[in-house]
Amino acid sequence: MDLSLFFFADGSAGTDRYDLLLDSARFADEHGLHAVWTPERHFHEFGGQYPNPAVTSAALAAVTQRLAIRAGSIVAPLHHPIRIAEEWSVVDNLSNGRVGVSFASGWHARDFVFQPGNYDHRRNVMAETVGTVRRLWRGDLIEFEAPAGTCDVRLYPRPVQAELPVWITAAGSSQTYQMAGRLGTGVLTHQLTQDHTALERGISLYREALAESHGPDVPGHVVVMLHTLLGDDRGQVRELVRTPLIEYLRSSMDLLSKAPASPSSDGFDVNRVSRDDREFLLERAFDRIFDQAGLFGTVDDGIETARRLAAIGVDEIACLIDFGVASDVVFDSLKHLELLQEQIHAIRGADFR
Repeated sequence: MDLSLFFFADGSAGTDRYDLLLDSARFADEHGLHAVWTPERHFHEFGGQYPNPAVTSAALAAVTQRLAIRAGSIVAPLHHPIRIAEEWSVVDNLSNGRVGVSFASGWHARDFVFQPGNYDHRRNVMAETVGTVRRLWRGDLIEFEAPAGTCDVRLYPRPVQAELPVWITAAGSSQTYQMAGRLGTGVLTHQLTQDHTALERGISLYREALAESHGPDVPGHVVVMLHTLLGDDRGQVRELVRTPLIEYLRSSMDLLSKAPASPSSDGFDVNRVSRDDREFLLERAFDRIFDQAGLFGTVDDGIETARRLAAIGVDEIACLIDFGVASDVVFDSLKHLELLQEQIHAIRGADFR
């Protein structure tokens, strides 16, 4: 079980907007954490400082030496596959072969101003893009449409890694888990809309599809994103994260409310929920995330969370740390993640599971 950092929604303003990202990545690089993930999010304050993970990853490559640098995620239907491959090959060179990418199909209709025609068949476009980017990465000569008909394209600069590490981002759909298995990628997922049983079922579907398509010896790789803050006292941590996490969830709900014809994953239309009911739902969501779907409390609490996830086949926890807690508190808490990682690695293999 590896621990990584995940960034999404810090709302810092001014010239220090990316300080927590860069400072935390330096810490992770120096103190044994595994990777750092940055997302793609457009046109909303919720995550809006991360519109292009290739750009943030290039910055991370310049300030780290050993940390894996990953996109969580690239919304594949918004981009031409050549552009994706080019950008990430540059970052692979800057980092000396440390990149990996998770691909998502996208969901918010407004994001598709980049490629309006791809919205209705975005899942198929994502699968096709994964295959094309992988081929370009390997050095294949591929034919594309051009003004004069078609032309053959090969990727430059050549990447450092012979194969691009790839994940598929799954929000809970059985079809997405199975697609990742058929494509032979890893899975990046979360527990915001999945309880433990649903997560276990999704991982099982992924492993089954992976074995059927690529053989029983292909291990696969499952990463689960969890909102994270560890400290010396669980009660104190709960008080520290309560208001920031509720406001984070409120911002996420606002994003859902601005999605044309996009009901939430729980089957109700956010726009039809009253203000009082929203507040009730936010309070209950906070309780669920803190108690069941986050990495909160002490290092001992973290060990139990990691054991529970490892038992259902999770390989890595991506710790989302920038959900609104003060940056100095977050940075100071990273020493507890370092200790948790050390203790997890000390337990080892079957004893841990």
